[in-house]
Amino acid sequence: MIISMRKIVLFIASSLDGYIAKNDGGVDWLPVRCSSGYDDFYKSIDTVIMGKKTYSQILTFGAYPYKDKKSYVLTRNDTSSNNDIRFVNDVEKLTKNLLTSSGSDIWLVGGAEIITTFMNLGLIDEIILSIIPVVLGSGVPLFNKIQKETKFQLIKTTEYDALVELHYKVLK
Repeated sequence: MIISMRKIVLFIASSLDGYIAKNDGGVDWLPVRCSSGYDDFYKSIDTVIMGKKTYSQILTFGAYPYKDKKSYVLTRNDTSSNNDIRFVNDVEKLTKNLLTSSGSDIWLVGGAEIITTFMNLGLIDEIILSIIPVVLGSGVPLFNKIQKETKFQLIKTTEYDALVELHYKVLK
């Protein structure tokens, strides 16, 4: 068992009906900018982890926004790392190395496949979920193919402009 002060935190937005993206991966339904806990959360982390699809999508929005953080992209393919981003394919080795090293909390950015993997391996410590007041009807679900029942303890609820942020601790 890994003893660590660092936590892996899933900080993500979801529609009222539980989707994190449209069927095509689009996130144009997310508010462009509204008051939220993002800025404070971002200051509390020093590492981001995401899947290759999420990484590729982020790059379509312009410059890579997490250059000031250690960045890891999980991929099944061999991809060369650079100074800013490390491409890795072993989730358990990566998390063990991160959790046994010093540092701040770790942001699990997404996407859906990575969330499923981390949930099924019991690697998520907290979830900060912003509920956006829109019903998409279909899309990429926040949780899909989770292999075991997982319970959560509500830590805090915060209301911002048009959204509600729910902060949960994962009970292990």
